Amino acid sequence: MMQPLQGSFVALVTPMQANGSLDYTSLESLIEWHIASGTSGIVSVGTTGESATVSVTEHLEIINKTIELVDKRIPVIAGTGANSTQEAIELTKTAASLGADYALIVTPYYNKPNQDGLLQHYTKIADTVDIPQILYNVPSRTACDLRPETVASLATHPNIIGIKEATDDPMRLRELMSITERLEDQKYFSVLSGDDPTFNSFMAEGGDGIISVAANILPSQIAKICTLNLDKQFDDAKDLNEMFLSIYELLFIESNPIPVKWMLEKMRKIDSGIRLPLVPLATQYHDAIINEMTKLKLL
Repeated sequence: MMQPLQGSFVALVTPMQANGSLDYTSLESLIEWHIASGTSGIVSVGTTGESATVSVTEHLEIINKTIELVDKRIPVIAGTGANSTQEAIELTKTAASLGADYALIVTPYYNKPNQDGLLQHYTKIADTVDIPQILYNVPSRTACDLRPETVASLATHPNIIGIKEATDDPMRLRELMSITERLEDQKYFSVLSGDDPTFNSFMAEGGDGIISVAANILPSQIAKICTLNLDKQFDDAKDLNEMFLSIYELLFIESNPIPVKWMLEKMRKIDSGIRLPLVPLATQYHDAIINEMTKLKLL
């Protein structure tokens, strides 16, 4: 049986120069920082990695470069979702051939499939590509909700090994946890949060970890909160997590990854590049973020 996915997985930004060109030097230093900080794995070209603004060629090149730079030290989870099933299959196939450890596959966005469409979409990808796959539900971005009953059907597929659930609904978590319990004889099904503001309580209720935006700026701190929860030291985890509640909110004051890229630039980890239609952080938010980052000794 595979090791369950547990802990802090960073939804890594894609560093870019001020002119928008990809910056692999900064990517390398971010990866080294994450590995040294105890991050459990790297998600390459998810939403935070600007999957929606890079070309297909660049998308695959970033995944390839990330796999090379990580060099098998921690798992690489490739973002390979698309709103066309065929395109998702092609991205997932290529990521598998490049050596990705897992694929993270977001629900199809914009075209609003029903539950049967979602079931067939994910089943087709899992039947076609032999790589461990993580479902990704983020209704606030995709206008599409992968319901727990559909997850329960998909979770029986040998290639589907977990879900990133980016809702803040405790009831939803309980439904997903019950799927894991029912599957225990067959395999481990990981339930990961995709919501920084609520991930600590999610883990205290039995969640396995987080695919985190905040881990971009707080890698060792998010890793520590995850470890405390997995060790059932819930009070210590809660105390540590409370220090970061304000920064979690500020990370989403504008569309992700606008705030996190701005913060990383201020930390001198990356250049200022971000691609249209995303634009740099509005000046009215600068002071609040600088104050909070100063308080947390991030600057």
